[in-house]
Amino acid sequence: MKHIQYQEEYDYERLREERRYGLYWYSWLWGILRPVVLIVCVLLIVAGVLSAAWGYIDRHYVGPVDASNEAPVTFEVKSGSSLSRVASDLEAAGLVHNRSVFKYYADLMGYGQKIQKGTYTLNKAMNISQIAEQLTRGDGVPLVRNITIIEGWTIEDMAAYFVKEGILKDPEELLSLCRTGESFSAYYYIADVLSSGSAGQRRYVLEGYLAPDTYEIYTSATAEEIVRKLLSQTEAVFKETWHERAEAMHMTMDQVITLASMIEKEAKRGDFARVSAVFHNRLNSGMTLGSDVTVKYATGTARMSLTNQDLNVNSPYNTYRRQGLPIGPICSPSAAAIEAALYPDESFIAEKYLYFCSKDPDTGELYFSKTLAEHEAAVSIYAPLWQAYDQRTGAQ
Repeated sequence: MKHIQYQEEYDYERLREERRYGLYWYSWLWGILRPVVLIVCVLLIVAGVLSAAWGYIDRHYVGPVDASNEAPVTFEVKSGSSLSRVASDLEAAGLVHNRSVFKYYADLMGYGQKIQKGTYTLNKAMNISQIAEQLTRGDGVPLVRNITIIEGWTIEDMAAYFVKEGILKDPEELLSLCRTGESFSAYYYIADVLSSGSAGQRRYVLEGYLAPDTYEIYTSATAEEIVRKLLSQTEAVFKETWHERAEAMHMTMDQVITLASMIEKEAKRGDFARVSAVFHNRLNSGMTLGSDVTVKYATGTARMSLTNQDLNVNSPYNTYRRQGLPIGPICSPSAAAIEAALYPDESFIAEKYLYFCSKDPDTGELYFSKTLAEHEAAVSIYAPLWQAYDQRTGAQ
């Protein structure tokens, strides 16, 4: 009997031990699985929320207005319509839920510049992506396009570019506006030029004031609308601190832009401040500026080697004959050239550099000199390179 009792006690203890062992592994396994289960539950909840949110967005903003209605709707994008106008018309036609959502979506996806004028067949079962894509497959005439005005271009360069790109039919559309500038007197800096007494002597009153940059314009934009866009950029570029600096240097905005236009034509960007210093030193010394680029503007020549006839041309732009700055800018300067005109290289100012000439016509590298003798020696060395360059390029 004792044996049986001991056996029963043993079996009971063993059962208790196995139970404890099983509970231990159960706890251990649950400790591992519990965070996984929690994460899965959280993800399911998040997925549910996102799904519900997307469903709401799709139903009320980006999805079809009526997924079951495929009845054709004629929709017209008129020439000159802005993206905002197109979006508003789509909402008014009941083709999109919200004009602002369509506009932002089209901008984000890059459709804004591709939407073309024309007549389209759409329907209310289309979502905004399908509508935006279809509006880019019109009659081949985009609503907007980009234009790029290069630093150092003259107004005549711009007119030729606009005709080549099919933006204008006749260069005179731009040239006639820029020649007098009378239509743009509302811009204070143009009003200053018009009232300065020098306007009648300038080739183009607006020369130098059409800021180089890349712009988005309507394909239907007129020459006047383009000019206004470029003039407004000049006002944005010429910061208040630059006006203060010009005033401290006793220079007008027109004088700064004129000097900057010469710097733009004379040098590569790395030499802007040094060329500026040479010009400031010559102005402060009462010397003529003797700048070849002003003669080239006056004569229209592209040659590096200028003749005595070129240098003696009777023109208010000729800084070999005219004291001080030319009558006005000779091109559209970059912001970097304007800054250089206002902040010349201080070391070159202090060391009184007065001359420079081209050292390498291909790279634009310049040689700077302090004295006339040193300058003439440099010219005798590098002049044959200029002549060779003119022959090689056929410059006239």
